[in-house]
Amino acid sequence: MSHSPSIPDELRRYAPQVVEPDDFDEFWRDTLAAATARPVLVDVRPEPTDLRLLDSWDVTFAGFDGDPVRAWYTRPAGVREPLPAVVEYAGYGRGRGLPHERLTWPVAGYAHLLMDNRGQAGQYGAGDTADPHGAPGGPWPVTWGILDPRDYHYRRLITDAVRAVEAVRALPGVDADRVSVVGNSQGGGLALAVAGLVDDLSAVLTTAPFLCDMQRAVQLCEPAPYGEIARYLAVHREAEEAVWRTLSYVDGVSFARRATAPAHFGVGLRDTVCPPTTGFAAYNQYGAAARLPVPPAREMYVYPFNGHEGGEAVHVRRQLRWLDAVLHPARASGH
Repeated sequence: MSHSPSIPDELRRYAPQVVEPDDFDEFWRDTLAAATARPVLVDVRPEPTDLRLLDSWDVTFAGFDGDPVRAWYTRPAGVREPLPAVVEYAGYGRGRGLPHERLTWPVAGYAHLLMDNRGQAGQYGAGDTADPHGAPGGPWPVTWGILDPRDYHYRRLITDAVRAVEAVRALPGVDADRVSVVGNSQGGGLALAVAGLVDDLSAVLTTAPFLCDMQRAVQLCEPAPYGEIARYLAVHREAEEAVWRTLSYVDGVSFARRATAPAHFGVGLRDTVCPPTTGFAAYNQYGAAARLPVPPAREMYVYPFNGHEGGEAVHVRRQLRWLDAVLHPARASGH
C-alpha cells in the first residue's frame, strides 16, 4: 500500500460502511452464471484502418442475456507471440468510437479490447450496441430500470464488462493468464466491479471511479451522472427506498472489498463529478473481504488541483510504468 503526497488525513481514514444486501454474492453469482452459459465470441472480423503499425478487429461478444456487445480488438502488427491484454471500459455516455481513437495500450505493446457501452452512445462518443431491455425508471442510462436491481442498466453493463474479459481471453494472440482491466469514471467503476467478480486478473487500473459510495455521492453531487439520480428522485419522491436498494447491488465499494488483483487508483481532489471521498471509500477497503493471506497491493495517486480530468497524461504515464512493473517484477527490480 502506498500513497502519493498531499492526501488529507480524513481521506486516508475514510472507509464508510456501504449498505450491502445479504444476497449480494448470490445475486451476482446467478447473474453471471446465466451469461457464461453461452459461448462468448459471436463474431471477429478484421477492421481495415490506416494504422500500419497496428492491427484491429471488429469483435462482437455475447453479453448480458446473450445480447450482442461490440468491441474493438487492437494489437501491434507483426507480433506473433501472445501478448498480455488490457480490457478498457469507456466513460458514461460514450461508445467505443472508431478503432484509432484509443491507442495508448496497443502502442505500449498490449493486446487491447475496448468495450462498447450498451445503449449509452451519443452523448460524448459514437457506439453501436443497443440495450434492448426496458423497465420503469428515468430517461438517463443511470436511471434505466432503477426501481429493481434485476432490471437495472448496470446489472447488464457490469455483466457485459465481465464477459469482455472472457472474450479477450478467447481471442487469438492473447496471453489469457495476463489480463488487466482499466477505466476512467464510469469505466473505472466497471473495472472495480470486474475486479470483485473475476478472481484471476493481473491488475486493475481505475481513475475517478463512478459507482462508489453511491448513496452519499447522489446526496453530494449536482452534475451527471449522480445528479441525474437526484433529479429522478426529485420527481419520484416515493421511489427513494427502492432506488437505494437497487444501487446497493452495484456499489463499487462492495466489489472493491472482494477484489484480489493489484490495483492502481487515481483521483482529483477537486472532482465534483465523482468526489474523491468516493474513490477513497473503495481504495481504503480494497481487498478487505478477499480472504487472502496478504492483502492485494494497491497504490493511490491524487491530483490536488485537478477535477474529474485528474492527472491526464501524467497519470497515464504512471499507469504504464506501474502495470509494466506488475507484469515484469524482475525487470522492474533491475534483476
